[in-house]
Amino acid sequence: MYKLDILLKRGHNLAIRDRGGTSDPYVKFKLGKKEVFRSKVIYKNLNPVWDERFCLPIDNLHEPLYIKVFDYDFGCHDDFMGSAYLYLDSLELRRFLDVRLDLLDSQCPMQDLGFLELAIMLSPKDGWDREVVRQQQQSQRLSEVHKKSQLWRSMVSISLIEGRDLIPMDQNGLSDPYVKFKLGNEKYKSKTMSKTLNPQWREHFDLHVFDEDGGVLEISVWDKDTGRRDDFMGRCALDLSALSREQTHKLELDLEDGQGQLMLLVTLTASAAVSISDLSIHLLDDPHECQQILNKYSLLRSFCNLSDIGIVQVKILRAEGLMAADVTGKSDPFCVIELCNDRLQTHTVYKNLNPEWNKVFTLNVKDIHSVLEVSVYDEDRDKNADFLGKVAIPLLNIHNGEQKAYILKNKEMTGPTKGVIFLEADVIYNSVKASLRTFETPEQKYIGEESKVSKQLLLQNFNRVKRCIMFLINMGSYINSCFEWESPRRSICAFLAFVLVVWNLELYMVPLSLLLFLGWNYFLLASGKETREGSVVTMEDLLESEDEECEKDEKDSDKKGFMDKLYAIQDVCISVQTALDEVASYGERIKNIFNWTVPFLSWLAIAALCVASLLVYLIPLRYIVLVWGINKFTKKLRNPYLIDNNELLDFLSRVPSDVQVVQYKELKTEHRQSPNKRK
Repeated sequence: MYKLDILLKRGHNLAIRDRGGTSDPYVKFKLGKKEVFRSKVIYKNLNPVWDERFCLPIDNLHEPLYIKVFDYDFGCHDDFMGSAYLYLDSLELRRFLDVRLDLLDSQCPMQDLGFLELAIMLSPKDGWDREVVRQQQQSQRLSEVHKKSQLWRSMVSISLIEGRDLIPMDQNGLSDPYVKFKLGNEKYKSKTMSKTLNPQWREHFDLHVFDEDGGVLEISVWDKDTGRRDDFMGRCALDLSALSREQTHKLELDLEDGQGQLMLLVTLTASAAVSISDLSIHLLDDPHECQQILNKYSLLRSFCNLSDIGIVQVKILRAEGLMAADVTGKSDPFCVIELCNDRLQTHTVYKNLNPEWNKVFTLNVKDIHSVLEVSVYDEDRDKNADFLGKVAIPLLNIHNGEQKAYILKNKEMTGPTKGVIFLEADVIYNSVKASLRTFETPEQKYIGEESKVSKQLLLQNFNRVKRCIMFLINMGSYINSCFEWESPRRSICAFLAFVLVVWNLELYMVPLSLLLFLGWNYFLLASGKETREGSVVTMEDLLESEDEECEKDEKDSDKKGFMDKLYAIQDVCISVQTALDEVASYGERIKNIFNWTVPFLSWLAIAALCVASLLVYLIPLRYIVLVWGINKFTKKLRNPYLIDNNELLDFLSRVPSDVQVVQYKELKTEHRQSPNKRK
């Protein structure tokens, strides 16, 4: 019925909440139980000047406007600085009034917390600009999903090298430090370095920059404590607008509210080739643009800009038969596309179970082994979006120009949920660059779910490890049966093979035998005698030995004392659970290389084994070992900031495990015509 224009001017003599004798104040405005506006943060100031103007729709003049002031603390709970009420039923209409609000704290009513200065005007509904208020309300929403829908303007590449002379937080005079980074809505958490005051992280990651001027990178250092709250060790801030672009900066940042330094390498780069367009206008449909892209990623330019591997263009067409998430029997679906740490989304189609988006997304490919994830959510204005379904598509499984219908899967990616989504994708990449990138450290996805203790997952990983161990035991039993002469014919053949191999053994025969094994499995696949799916364990096999009555998540307990006792056990269980998953995954990945689960990797293994066989055959082993040793010893001398990696483990990390193969496998549609390929 009314609109309320508010000008938040300034604050005077606000409360001190930081160690340095200052505060970082900001103001919240609440109407009823809903936050309607939040001001910007003014750093290190007890007399802040905001000068922020906004407009609020008012339905009930008898409901006061609740105003609260907080001190911003990055990574910690914000400190309360006082509050006040603005009663609207006593205001005159159509007249600007200067208002002074004294801040109070109900716990300390006699304490002087300063005051706020505002200018306000209350007007009736007639003649006000609804569109301005609507845009203001949309800009005030704190929804994470909506903030991530915008396109980033640039990328900041950060290498966290080391820390120096950090403050000791534990009784042994040491700390277990880790670092948190925050840039707008982007966050990253480093690994924890145990028992050191001079940690060596050597981590690299990228963050998206949405602000045109670069924004402020907030950094805080914490000490990891098991079973209780982590200790704060210091913080610092980096203004990215002060850095020149396309140049690597070596920075040594002093920690505030603590002691010590952090050493970083920061590079601010221009925006990658990321775009969102309508179906009628997109990149690859233009013959001239398409030819330029093909030339850019041709084999002739294999050693130009090795980090730029290719592009992927995804058409989000439509969905059918989605789940009804609202009480009206409808949903407000929107689609989110993720490629590692790149995330974009479509618009929302309201009150529709068969939405049509018809949007085209273009993203840079940093690793050809990345997985394209497409998720569908239901938009809820006052709470988090509801999950409706998801599909995961490895880039190497994409057939260019083919429109396909994908059955949506549940959150765990283990079974179907309601609905089908229609997609079309094109991937253009340079094979040489993609092959070289395979032997480098893969990019870690830093926006992910926190690990939780799960009986079902623990038992599943145990059974996976058990199968791998049983395979080795059976192989040992088979070899032992040859020694025991259980089958004379087999034992004679094994004896003759052993004599021939030992008598004529050369090192080049080791990769050559693996090469023959890969070739034999490829021959079986090409002849149709064996399929890739036949060598992969299905999800039903993974779960058949587990108790169906076992709950997926442990029952939460509200008793703090009991939870404190479980903290140590929980950390141990998570460690064991993760270790079992790693062991099982590497065993399955080695198997899947030779089973041609991912032909690209099997061909790459063939190329690597051919090169290895040739080198070992032509060059004496002592020279190869000598070169390897010299390279290993001098690597740090040649580049002090080099991030170590293991090429073999990095290669294996690209091979999907059996669980991932099941998650990425397409579900077969029934009673539905398959879309035709684009001509």
